[in-house]
Amino acid sequence: MHIGEESSVSSVSSGSDPESNTGAQGEPHGQTPESYDVFRDPWGIPHLRSSDELGLAHAQGRVTAFDRAWQLAVERHRADGSSASFLGPDSVVWDRFARQSRLADTARLCYEAMEADDPETAAWVRAYVDGVNAGLAAGAARDERFARTGLTPSPWEPWVPLAIWIATHILFAGFPTKLWRERVARALGDDALTLFATDGPRIAGSNGWMVPGDRTTTGAAIIAGDPHRFIEDPGVYQQIRLSCPDYDVLGLAVPGVPGLAHFGHTGSAAWAITNAMSDYQDLYVERLRRGEGEGGAVVVEALGPDGVWEAVARHTETITVAGGDDVEVEVLETSRGPVIVHADGDPGAEPGTGAAPADGSTQTLSLRYPPRVRRDLGFAALPALLRARTVADIDRALDGWAEPVNVVHAADTEGGLLHRVAGAVPLRHPANRLRPVPAWDPEHAWRGWAPTPAEPVQGFAVMANARGIASPLGVEFAPPHRADRIRELLSGSADWSPKAMADVHRDTYLASAEPLLALLPGFEELTPAARELRTRLLAWDRRMEAESTDATVFAAFRTATVRRFAADPVFADLAGAPAGPAVFHPWLYLLPKIGYALEGLLTTPLVPELDRAAHVRAALEETAAAGSPDTPWSEVHRLTPWQAVPDPDAPEWPGLGGDHDCVNATSSVPGFTDLTARASAARYVWDLARREDSLWAVPLGADGVTGTAHHRDQLSLWARCELVPVVTDWARLTKESI
Repeated sequence: MHIGEESSVSSVSSGSDPESNTGAQGEPHGQTPESYDVFRDPWGIPHLRSSDELGLAHAQGRVTAFDRAWQLAVERHRADGSSASFLGPDSVVWDRFARQSRLADTARLCYEAMEADDPETAAWVRAYVDGVNAGLAAGAARDERFARTGLTPSPWEPWVPLAIWIATHILFAGFPTKLWRERVARALGDDALTLFATDGPRIAGSNGWMVPGDRTTTGAAIIAGDPHRFIEDPGVYQQIRLSCPDYDVLGLAVPGVPGLAHFGHTGSAAWAITNAMSDYQDLYVERLRRGEGEGGAVVVEALGPDGVWEAVARHTETITVAGGDDVEVEVLETSRGPVIVHADGDPGAEPGTGAAPADGSTQTLSLRYPPRVRRDLGFAALPALLRARTVADIDRALDGWAEPVNVVHAADTEGGLLHRVAGAVPLRHPANRLRPVPAWDPEHAWRGWAPTPAEPVQGFAVMANARGIASPLGVEFAPPHRADRIRELLSGSADWSPKAMADVHRDTYLASAEPLLALLPGFEELTPAARELRTRLLAWDRRMEAESTDATVFAAFRTATVRRFAADPVFADLAGAPAGPAVFHPWLYLLPKIGYALEGLLTTPLVPELDRAAHVRAALEETAAAGSPDTPWSEVHRLTPWQAVPDPDAPEWPGLGGDHDCVNATSSVPGFTDLTARASAARYVWDLARREDSLWAVPLGADGVTGTAHHRDQLSLWARCELVPVVTDWARLTKESI
């Protein structure tokens, strides 16, 4: 591959020691933007070297646009609510939400504040955007999806990376769960508010662990883990290396965003994150009334917390739809935030009594989220992380982190270790965390920001979305199984090496199977087939291995159990199809909720009328009567990535081992499908002794263009939980023309 071969501008070497993390402060960027070198390793991963920091940011943007122009175009249009203009009617749902929640406008406000308060970071972001714009045309020419959809890439504005960041994470904290809890409270009473959630199985599944030097073969720390997200094609993380006189850092970037926000290794320090499962977004029940202003203009007011009707900002926008009619969207914003559920939404998903207020107003929902309140995304942390040489540097950088809220591990070559939470969580009434709250009640206002916890590292540190260091900041956490299993595995050795970490990544033990299987010995008068199945399940080793036929049988039994629970009359008021904004529907279906909460539902006293034993017994008989053939788990547990435009000619996606509560957390939807759309979006092992001994892998490959050599070249290794070596020797890289 050759980036922009038609360019007559020659590249300029940085002249720095590529493996050094020292050097004088780079001069202000005054050279041509093309003053950088681009190299590739054997996996097509870009290694970029520039004579200054801004030139390096430009290089990152340009190379990302060349490799992933289609992905950048999709993410940019999703961020500003215009993806239906080339993807068609199915994208209107998201575009409407993006417009009404004001994602792009929030990004603009944050960027304007950055320009005023932190011009150096703003210039760095602009350099990245300039690079994207320099590479878009060549990148689009490589990818037939532009021609297929009729899309011509348009130039980026400096705020676009911030918009992509917000759009990527706006649903990350799962505020639609508050709509589900409201429905549960209406159907089953307030005591059942967290019936499906409290420390129950969820689809979140990131792992991270840090092993200090006294437990490694080298005497230096190792940081390892894997973020679990919905798998997309192209992948949501980009392996990349960024080198200039000030730093030489490799890690995993978010395409469309400069730097290495989540996972990086500077040579002398390294960091990694998982989702802290914190609650930092609120839904407010708004009472709105409409009137007519001058010239017949629509005037909207909201009842404020002081009992006074306040003006609501209102305008309309038009969503252009490829192959369909344009859609007009009303955009409203109260003093709390943008209105995201309008008065014609689903009354079962909206808060309140369901009765119209006596004053004739209508009830809606507004969303309050920190970036729009603070006008800050914490982007100043991104270049600061690249410059970090010690744990103390990383810690200081993350003091300014905003969203999403993360648990962080960091280590350095001097023996420093860090385990902390980073991000902005508002202080407010406890009810705000659980459900929509009345906007007119002043006790639900935000009252500052919570301190972010930190704790010393004793032994090894583990982060797996479970209740722990971030407990004061959240409501729902993942069950402890993955965290407990990682601790158990790490305790088995005091001589960990980077290569051995793959054994932790691939572990498939399913501890959450135990409460379901524990009911089986008590059943009497079973049919012969059911008795035989019971014997088989109780003898099973609880491992969801790819080749295991017992794992497939267990999954079938679990599915039958979930479906019988969902059909129980006690849940009848929750069984209907969701209405209201479709973007929230994944949080509002009963069957997946029961599938992920099955472990808790098997033991909770909150629904005594639910005859658990009868349902499990019937599911056992049903599964036995079906006589399913002995099929390896990987044949039914196949990867199904999201693609903006599906490729009908793509090779079959691989089958996988693991399950949603395994360390190898390949999440299916129990009761609905055994296919998996969520798994490790990357795997990494950062070695603080020798960075060149570090390892990593992504689900597909470095190139976002379908059919190219490096589009899917890591897929088969990733499916087996194998890792590829990090390459740091510039002599082993291939230089590209610029």
